[in-house]
Amino acid sequence: MADEEGEAHDPEMYGLALRPYRIVRPKAQLVPFVFASPHSGRRYPASFVKASRLSALALRRSEDAFVDELFGAAIGCGAPLIAAEFPRAFLDANRAPGELDAAMFEGPVALPMEPQGPRVAAGLGVIPRIVRDGAEIYRGRLPASEAAWRLSHFHVPYHEALAALLDETHRRFGVAVLVDCHSMPSAAAVPDVVIGDRYGISACHALMRQAEHAFSQSGFTTARNVPYAGGYTTLTHGRPGRGIHALQIELSRAQYLDEERITRTPRFAQVEARIARALEHLTAIDPALLGAGPRTFAMAAE
Repeated sequence: MADEEGEAHDPEMYGLALRPYRIVRPKAQLVPFVFASPHSGRRYPASFVKASRLSALALRRSEDAFVDELFGAAIGCGAPLIAAEFPRAFLDANRAPGELDAAMFEGPVALPMEPQGPRVAAGLGVIPRIVRDGAEIYRGRLPASEAAWRLSHFHVPYHEALAALLDETHRRFGVAVLVDCHSMPSAAAVPDVVIGDRYGISACHALMRQAEHAFSQSGFTTARNVPYAGGYTTLTHGRPGRGIHALQIELSRAQYLDEERITRTPRFAQVEARIARALEHLTAIDPALLGAGPRTFAMAAE
């Protein structure tokens, strides 16, 4: 999959490598927010599917399906949205680049690797070994060169583009807020929405309170940091001491998704409208609470 000859035989993989993400911007950015959807990519190149022992539908069970659509109301609030085009089963942009399982590859991987933690051991590293239900993705080991190729063509460009959006927003408004949007498998004990700030590390308390109130007012039950506190994205980009905050939002798939067929349920439009109300409330936070003076914000919004 990683070499030029492989790309030539799979034009879709070549096209995906050229455009690994998309950015949708409002006519004018009116709020110091950037929304991101790293796991809603649904382009599955033929060479990837062929290398897998799973069906295309089974591969999709790791997706945060349609999350980019559900949070598309961010555009109407005056905020840009970046969404990965590549699927999570192919590369997980919310994992550190060093979270690699050496046993997945033929021969040594010439990249810095972190000590194997529980996520990698479970098969959920930056290049996943399994999908959501624990099924193995690949028929055999991958070429050692595949790790560097995927990271350089997908992980690096996505995070560089996200960092550029945050820097642009910070320069314009004096502050910036990243909202990293996800969905979580349904479970009876899990609320509708889990809001993560890395236990207070990646965002200020005022922003967390605003987010909790925004989703509660829209009829969602919420929890803070448990069982999802935020991943690589919030840890890397959240710098509240510099006025750059990051929250992770996890929405229960039971709210909107048929998890077996990966299709929208009849409630999808209703849930989308409720999220739109929550985002309108969230993005209306007084920027002074985030570290910016009112004058800075007013000038930036003009």
